[in-house]
Amino acid sequence: MDTNLDLARMGVYSSRAARYTSYPTAVHFTPEVGADFMRSELAALPPDKPVSVYVHIPFCERLCWFCACRTQGTRTAAPVKVYLESLKKEIRLMADTLPDGIRMTKLHWGGGSPTILSPDMVKDLSAAIYQAIKPSESFEFSVEIDPTLIDQDKVDALKNSGMTRASIGIQDFAEPVQQAIGRLQSVSETEACVAMLRKAGVRSVNMDILYGLPFQTLESVAKTIGHVGKLDPDRIALYGYAHVPWMAKRQQMIDENALPDGPQRRALFELMSDQLVSQGLRAIGIDHFAKAKDTLSRAAETGGLRRNFQGYTTDRCDTLIGLGASAISKLPGGYAQNAAKSSHYMRILGDHTFATQRGIETSPRDRVRARVIEMIMCEFELRLDELRQNYNADTKELKQQIDQVVEKFPEAISANTNGFRIERYKRSLARLVASEFDDYTSEESRYSMVS
Repeated sequence: MDTNLDLARMGVYSSRAARYTSYPTAVHFTPEVGADFMRSELAALPPDKPVSVYVHIPFCERLCWFCACRTQGTRTAAPVKVYLESLKKEIRLMADTLPDGIRMTKLHWGGGSPTILSPDMVKDLSAAIYQAIKPSESFEFSVEIDPTLIDQDKVDALKNSGMTRASIGIQDFAEPVQQAIGRLQSVSETEACVAMLRKAGVRSVNMDILYGLPFQTLESVAKTIGHVGKLDPDRIALYGYAHVPWMAKRQQMIDENALPDGPQRRALFELMSDQLVSQGLRAIGIDHFAKAKDTLSRAAETGGLRRNFQGYTTDRCDTLIGLGASAISKLPGGYAQNAAKSSHYMRILGDHTFATQRGIETSPRDRVRARVIEMIMCEFELRLDELRQNYNADTKELKQQIDQVVEKFPEAISANTNGFRIERYKRSLARLVASEFDDYTSEESRYSMVS
């Protein structure tokens, strides 16, 4: 059986689809959703339900060419200090708007590079957050870390501020690949970073790796995964590089001729995946791996795996409050995104109002579809009984779509009385199958390649 021929026939190597870290996806947000929506949604939150909080630090000392995140470069602390003052204004607005008694169960600092903050900045920002919203008993605090921007003082400041999980960006250790993506980072720097985190008592370390980068070979990625295994991470996110130069202009620095094609990308992923599993990690969803004792593995075993803007997560909160430039909030009534440019974001906060510039209000139908897509992305199946029980969903239309999906992918999907399950090529097909239930997908929606 020629697997590549099967996948090509099903459109895996020629199709683009969303990664579905939200539904509807951000490309469908509109300026009709603004500060009033954000304020009313926060004010109406039930006090007895915890929320999660994401804080965006959009600064880097170097701008890696592969990155599609909203970031800006700086070599000095001055713009970071100014930005933090606006961020604290937004935190105070949040505190003034939330009902009394709401607790925070998860906090995540992303970027950019949160480790561009000095120890004093770390203490100042965390204090402002904890003053605005108190942690719950099961509180977790994760921080994205650049090993080239870390020292023991910063690690200690983050740990003393409550950090429980660190996420380290690696991407690839092969020097030709690092040169091609504008990110130089040695194995020794990364080893030193992990040692500092473990010494400080950080109990969980995640590592981000990319496949599909220019000049990657089977031999080079095998060496990278070998180095990663010696670092003994608790979790791995093995993302496919998304080449979207129309969105991320810096990606124009990458030579497209050096990028692997669909079958080559799949071969890289399969080799890296097999190595990670052989190191004792469990494959989770389409691109994550975790130790058996990790909470992500336990969530996958018990049906508690979820998906949000950080990828796969154990976070089951209905509300994720996004703070900072370009940050997105997931709210009971929809999504709200802050102004993307930090200068615009700070100018709006100067008027003491939320910096929401776009978003989308979701309907009951949207919320059913969101759960359908999440089930497919997390568990490779769709269960109609859960939709009827938890969402009071009319599943007649879904049954018709299930028949169409099974007819479209007969080699891979099997129907049952309660829905369907992807039996073969799960990780390769999940995004494509999920897109079949997306009401918003159109030819104008430009996403990354599925493979």
